[in-house]
Amino acid sequence: MITNGFTYIAVLVFLAGILVGAEKITKWKFFKFIPPVVLLYLLTMLLCTVGAWDMEATKGAYSALKNNILYAMLCLMLLRCDIRKVLKLGPRMLGGFFAASISIAIGFIATYAIMHGVLGSEAWKALGALCGSWMGGSGNMVAVQQALHISEADMGYALVIDSIDYSVWVMFLLWAITFAPQFNKWAKASTTTLDEVCARLEKEMQEEDKHMTFPGLLFLVGGALLVSALSQNAGNAIFEWTKTLIGGNTPWIDSATWTVLVVTVVALVVAVTPIGKIAGAAELSNVMLYIVIALLASRASLLEMTDAPVWIISGFMILAIHGIILVIIAKIFKLDMFTCGVASLANIGGTASAPVLAASYSGALVPVGVLMALMGYIIGTGGGILTANIMRLFA
Repeated sequence: MITNGFTYIAVLVFLAGILVGAEKITKWKFFKFIPPVVLLYLLTMLLCTVGAWDMEATKGAYSALKNNILYAMLCLMLLRCDIRKVLKLGPRMLGGFFAASISIAIGFIATYAIMHGVLGSEAWKALGALCGSWMGGSGNMVAVQQALHISEADMGYALVIDSIDYSVWVMFLLWAITFAPQFNKWAKASTTTLDEVCARLEKEMQEEDKHMTFPGLLFLVGGALLVSALSQNAGNAIFEWTKTLIGGNTPWIDSATWTVLVVTVVALVVAVTPIGKIAGAAELSNVMLYIVIALLASRASLLEMTDAPVWIISGFMILAIHGIILVIIAKIFKLDMFTCGVASLANIGGTASAPVLAASYSGALVPVGVLMALMGYIIGTGGGILTANIMRLFA
């Protein structure tokens, strides 16, 4: 049993490195169905279950790292989200993206309203975290977890749904693209605007310099950690100010939520400056994401996951409601299959899978998939928190 905090952290980070390396080297199809980030969560939970480390002895190392790295990761993740580029997607594609986001939120709310009796009165929190992931990405999910104070065990349910249901949805969308011509004809959709936007974005992305440098990486790490520290101080200060202003606690927004909002605003502002063009933010944010995921899973036990089948069924209900609403919107507003499919996967799958679906249409469409997925990072945290608190009304 591990009792040393540094050894505990070293083992978690090394396990993350082994899994990511295995995907890169082996290229097993297995990793398409269970991504390394989900496998990391499950394996770390297994190690926790068998008592690989002393929970009390390693608590200090966990507490010292988790929140600090989480906020730094969120900052780096959002540095890639240049609002000016996102707006170049055009109104139809942006409309398709937000239609997918809203239909996902409706799916969560409707499913929880139906299933809250079997899921439990506190399930809205974990579903809110999952909603953050399905509007943005895994980084948004852990940000929502921190804001809503969700237990690591409940996060395990969210990760299980995120793995199984998400994989099935990706396979369904890849199969559905074979019917794109028929769908576009049924919806009376035109792809002329899509082709023009894609050509412009691809040309811009080819002109960007993406070479990582040591000074750039060091600046990004230091800057992200500084933003994390200052944002936590600012979040606490704003929370205390609002308590004084209204004479008590705000019902939905505590200091952790304020911290997330401060990090988001600061990162989005910096993203439109030259700092946002420094290469390496994506890679560094992924490193921090895997560390945070491993830390979260290290405090959860598989023995606490007794209702997983009900959660998986609920996940499929969410996706079914989302899909039906999106098809109806496509018919009304004449949206093409590409816009609907990539908008859906940009929300649910993020930057890992939206470009894959875009490339299955055409390699020239990959930039559109990337930008749509980056949009999800912007709205995922706030969308997850808002949806969670609406679900809370049904608890």
